Amino acid sequence: MTTEQNRPPISDGLPTQVPDTDPGETSEWLDSLDGLLDAGGRTRARYVMQRLVEHARKRQIGVPASTSTDYVNTIPVEAEPHYPGDEAVEHRIRAFVRWNAAMTVHRAQRPGIGVGGHISTYASAANLYEVGYNHFFRGRGHAGGGDQIFFQGHASPGMYARSFVEGRLTEDDLDGFRQEVSRPQGGLPSYPHPRLMPDYWQFPTVSMGLGPINAIYQALFNRYMDDRGLADTKQQQVWAFLGDGEMDEVESRGALQFAAGAELDNLTFVVNCNLQRLDGPVRGNGKIVQELESYFRGAGWNVIKVMWGREWDPLLAADADGALVNLMNTTPDGDYQTFKAESGAFVREHFFGRDTRTKALAQHLTDDQIWDLRRGGHDDRKIYAAYRAAMAHEGQPTVILAHTVKGYKLGSTFEGRNATHQMKKLSLDDLKGFRDALDMPVTDEQLEASPYLPPYVKPAEDSPEHEYLQERRRALGGAIPSRRNSVVPVALPDTDAYKSTKRGSGKQKVATTQALVRLLKDLMRDKEIGKRWVPIIPDEARTFGMDAMFPTAKIWSPHGQQYLSVDRDLFLSYKESEQGQLMHVGINEAGSMAAFTAAGTSGDTLGVPMIPFYIFYSMFGFQRTADAIWAATDQLANGFLVGATAGRTTLNGEGLQHEDGHSILLAHTNPAVLSYDPAFGYEIGHLVQDGLKRMYEDGEHVFYYLTVYNEPMVQPAEPADVDVEGILKGIHRVSVAEGQGPRVQLLASGSGMPWAQKAVELLASDWGVAADVWSVTSWSELNRDAIAAERENLRHPEAEARVPYVTQKLSGAEGPFVAVSDYMRSVPDLISRWVPGDYTSLGTDGFGHSDTRGALRRHFNVDAESIAVAALQQLAARGEIKPELAAQAAAKYQITDPTAAEAGEAGGDS
Repeated sequence: MTTEQNRPPISDGLPTQVPDTDPGETSEWLDSLDGLLDAGGRTRARYVMQRLVEHARKRQIGVPASTSTDYVNTIPVEAEPHYPGDEAVEHRIRAFVRWNAAMTVHRAQRPGIGVGGHISTYASAANLYEVGYNHFFRGRGHAGGGDQIFFQGHASPGMYARSFVEGRLTEDDLDGFRQEVSRPQGGLPSYPHPRLMPDYWQFPTVSMGLGPINAIYQALFNRYMDDRGLADTKQQQVWAFLGDGEMDEVESRGALQFAAGAELDNLTFVVNCNLQRLDGPVRGNGKIVQELESYFRGAGWNVIKVMWGREWDPLLAADADGALVNLMNTTPDGDYQTFKAESGAFVREHFFGRDTRTKALAQHLTDDQIWDLRRGGHDDRKIYAAYRAAMAHEGQPTVILAHTVKGYKLGSTFEGRNATHQMKKLSLDDLKGFRDALDMPVTDEQLEASPYLPPYVKPAEDSPEHEYLQERRRALGGAIPSRRNSVVPVALPDTDAYKSTKRGSGKQKVATTQALVRLLKDLMRDKEIGKRWVPIIPDEARTFGMDAMFPTAKIWSPHGQQYLSVDRDLFLSYKESEQGQLMHVGINEAGSMAAFTAAGTSGDTLGVPMIPFYIFYSMFGFQRTADAIWAATDQLANGFLVGATAGRTTLNGEGLQHEDGHSILLAHTNPAVLSYDPAFGYEIGHLVQDGLKRMYEDGEHVFYYLTVYNEPMVQPAEPADVDVEGILKGIHRVSVAEGQGPRVQLLASGSGMPWAQKAVELLASDWGVAADVWSVTSWSELNRDAIAAERENLRHPEAEARVPYVTQKLSGAEGPFVAVSDYMRSVPDLISRWVPGDYTSLGTDGFGHSDTRGALRRHFNVDAESIAVAALQQLAARGEIKPELAAQAAAKYQITDPTAAEAGEAGGDS
């Protein structure tokens, strides 16, 4: 039960219906406040009230948290810890990194290359990263395990430059920035892309908004693994470096409450508040820091603001009447941006000059001294104090809002300019000014000789700077970023584990969703890999028939189950546990996909491979979270995505928004997703078995997308001569018709298989046509194989031509081909070019509707009767039957009238 000691973060409130038990004492307190206000003024009264609220919270009285505080540092000067590093040496290291980061992008604009890049983001965040590198970021060699760090995507040149200064990358590597295929030795990717640099980057972050939510679920998954006893993650921290403009993305803020609710004190966001997005100010008329503080505080996070550098401390200490703080509070971001694009004299007049008291406060400062008043995100001491406080904080995730200047140190043409994000190269004067600001050992002659190719510079190996940075990384566990690009062995089950899918269902009708879930339950009982499965469910377990797992596998909760469950006496009761195996993330597909990514890459991040099994309404998978799925492939995730209740006519009652007729097409656009549309349970067994081998034994960087259905059907037993290769590659024949005469080939997938089988009967009994049936388990894989064959033939015309697999399989098959699925015609048309004969397809193009399955299939003309008519049309076009037979069949079967269709199978809740 909840107590004052373990109350969740969002619990403070003021009682409104409690009677006043001592009105006299209450009046005395109010009179005391009036006296304070009269004697000391509003500023003094406000200060005392803030201290009282702070003290009350410490005593756990239960008062509401303020959603925003003054525009000053959260940590006062007197509370700042001693800075443990050598600031002078760290300043020099940072100067080298700054220079090389800018030169990496600048040199990439040389004539004949011009591949772009971004300079100003890292320039604004250099101090934020360097304090982390020197004092906080733990490599995977650390005794407590390595931290997971989500680097801001546009700051990638800074990480490359850091690695160059450390000796991990060479000058040639830096000169390969954004030139990955034009150089024989390869090049550096534009942003953090693990797929393109698999031994270096861990997390792809440049699709803005995905970094924040993925970081939250990475921290959540670390807790999950620790609670289940599968990995000790207690000392590991997740850091996410984000931009203030990026925080406008829905995914950036949409999961904050989950981090707070799980009390993820292993998570720290560092938001680089340089006040600018790509085109201009983030909040020109407002204050993004104050806005973010309110959001994060309201969501239950610990908020630390790093607003002003140490040069401001004496001014704030002398601000007795709060005039300077008031000025800081009321100045909009657009003005703060403008100040850093002007001069010290401009700041004196247009900032300090707004109030006679602040003007007097700054009177003793020269214009240069005013210009040198740094923002907090450029002061190592202030940053260190914030990072240390975040690491010490317990019970809440922390966000650090760091006030910075975009393009800092790059000179007047870059700093604070609206166009600075898109500026990719420096003029000769900019180069000289930048060199002077950083005190780089580069001569005018070197710069003038080749302005496009200024030299890279790093400290000598025997220099204090080199020795210092090497010692700091050794002490913290090794180099970062770094990714474990090797296969961690996993013992896979033998074929007996898949016997439930091979024996069929007898007379019982079983949907393919149910067949897959039964297999999952069997695999979760396996002694070797059972514990590695991570079922991820967005609040639809009962729909998918997975509620039977609640009392056995249990639902993971970081707080266990502290309430009395309403269904506690039922056999299938809802049970939460700190050791639960199911990740039930609520109605939250974005969070589910982030959890999938964290689980699917745990072999790298934690050294413990896990097998995520994310099951969802197929309509709400790729269509809703395709960008997150793309990022998961970039992060080299493994696992199984399962589009359940698939098909535009199979999930018949739910209507337009739920009925999926295109997810296979969306999945096909992702090169690392192997999508399959199996018709039978035994096909599912082979696909899962092969998937586990390819991903967890062979180490392929892919994951599987399986579409399964909720329509019950009798599942056949696996044939003795089953074509396993055909199942895995995308097509196998399931029946050959007897008899002579005209013949057609019917190709079907998923829930379309029973329609094709019924069409066989109609064609034979009504029209004397024989039809063979093929199960197409993957239109997508057949297409990819054919395209690969064509490309190989194009590149090697001297060699024997490679024949696509689908062409090989269908060569020799007699008659025309008719293909059908519960998807758009574009799905079966993926193979049309390589089918060796006349080909037509049927599909569910258009919007879905609510009705019986039979009526819907007649409406879309994918039912058995429509298949029969399409087959007859193809035969007539070839001159093998009389043309009028197709018209007779269309009239006989009333294929234009949905009301004439039988209702079909009505069952299938799971």
